[in-house]
Amino acid sequence: MKIKIYMEFIKIEHTLFALPFAYSGAILGGNLDLKTTILILIAFTSLRAAAMSWNRIVDKDIDAKNPRTAKRHIPAGLISLREAYYITLVSALIYFLSALMINRTAALLSPIPLAISLIYPYLKRYTCLCHYVLGLNLALAPLGGFIAVTDSINFSYKVLFLSFGVLFWVSGFDIIYSIQDLEFDRREKLHSLPAHFGENLALQISLLNHLFFIFIILFVFSFTALLIALLIALEHFIVHFKRDKIEYAFFHLNVVISVLLFASILVDSSLL
Repeated sequence: MKIKIYMEFIKIEHTLFALPFAYSGAILGGNLDLKTTILILIAFTSLRAAAMSWNRIVDKDIDAKNPRTAKRHIPAGLISLREAYYITLVSALIYFLSALMINRTAALLSPIPLAISLIYPYLKRYTCLCHYVLGLNLALAPLGGFIAVTDSINFSYKVLFLSFGVLFWVSGFDIIYSIQDLEFDRREKLHSLPAHFGENLALQISLLNHLFFIFIILFVFSFTALLIALLIALEHFIVHFKRDKIEYAFFHLNVVISVLLFASILVDSSLL
């Protein structure tokens, strides 16, 4: 029972839309063997667990004040602060050990993604650019996958384009997600694009981010660009006309987008 609570606490299901990008980078890097596949899974999942747990620790007081988040595990008393610190520490150790087992370059660069992940939750207190730092967190996934199979930072243009596209994609849907807390953020003087510029302009900026993403995907991975464009259009339709379905747009549609893109890269690589 406690394991289930821990899995819910670190939002293990969100790995579903994030992990395919790490594997996409690995496939673009070359041959992906079983050992590396497993190590990427462990490294990526443990990094996300550490990042999510730390996010919940840093935001515990904010979450307690916000009616939307007051039932999260720490404010609700389902997980103690000590347990949350343990989860963060153990997850970070597993991440570093798995990076060490992948290769030398992965081990040397492993502190960078973790540092960005640990800094991110503080940024909403200072800048509305926090959305783009979250985007950067996931944008590193394809680069990490590439490093895992090549032991090199000589990135191919495709993996760089993919990483750049992911940055705009994640930033765009995080802006949408933050609309739910617009009034709360303003009241608590937290920084988000909706809180700063209002809902309409924030949605326009989100759409611009997603148009950049679609353009990059169209330019490099044209096989799925039309389907992805349709799904993103549906996401923006939902936020305009089905506001109570934002959570659905945030998770389910983005899982489909990431899996479609991964499938496209997998098919493309098998045809080369």
